[in-house]
Amino acid sequence: MDTRSDDEILAHARTILRASRRAVALTGAGLSTESGIPDFRSPGGVWERFRPIEYGDFVCSSGARREHWRYKLATVPVMLEAQPNAGHRALARLEQAGRLQAIVTQNIDGLHQAAGSSTVYELHGTNRAAVCLQCDRREPIEPVLARVLAGDEEPRCDACGGMLKPATVSFGQSLPRDVLEESIRLAEACDCLLAIGSSLQVQPAASLVEIAKIAGASVLILTASATPYDALADAKLDGALGSTLPALVDGALILDG
Repeated sequence: MDTRSDDEILAHARTILRASRRAVALTGAGLSTESGIPDFRSPGGVWERFRPIEYGDFVCSSGARREHWRYKLATVPVMLEAQPNAGHRALARLEQAGRLQAIVTQNIDGLHQAAGSSTVYELHGTNRAAVCLQCDRREPIEPVLARVLAGDEEPRCDACGGMLKPATVSFGQSLPRDVLEESIRLAEACDCLLAIGSSLQVQPAASLVEIAKIAGASVLILTASATPYDALADAKLDGALGSTLPALVDGALILDG
């Protein structure tokens, strides 16, 4: 158990980040809850209200496709209206300062890009687009949701007639290989990995922490809950991310300046 005070842990984390020149951030749902987006697994989260649809069921079952689009119709508009919070903006500042190489995110809300981050790898896809399972054509999600709301319960691709699916990775669906491979490369090459707002329960994303540590990087974990990788952390910060993450980033940049 870390017996240091919160201020001492924050100061130590700032020193680590200050020394870093090739940081990578791994972010999870906890970063976006302060923007009003509910997470999936916590009490009261999304999976208590909606049954997750397996990818195979979506492909094979008309009923599953309709249920999945109803779920998206109920949840995506809230996500599209959400705004980046101070934590998202802090990571954008770290990138703009030339200190953050990339963000690898488990989130599907697009808030990192909205905050100004330019190098973002979305392991679990995005709710801001729909993709055709036949021709891979992508289009913004808003007009597709409008069609569902108007009664088109199983929207099809205008180009080829194939099934449209939200461009998120469903249970039973493979992660995008190029994104995963680049995320592993980044973890192996970074000198500091910040794991932010993630319970680090979901693989293979969580394994990036161990990959980075084995490669010699420092690890900073910022999340309120315990994680399986806490023992690997050089510092663990458990305050609200909207205040803790800016305090970490801005403190490190001020010291650096």
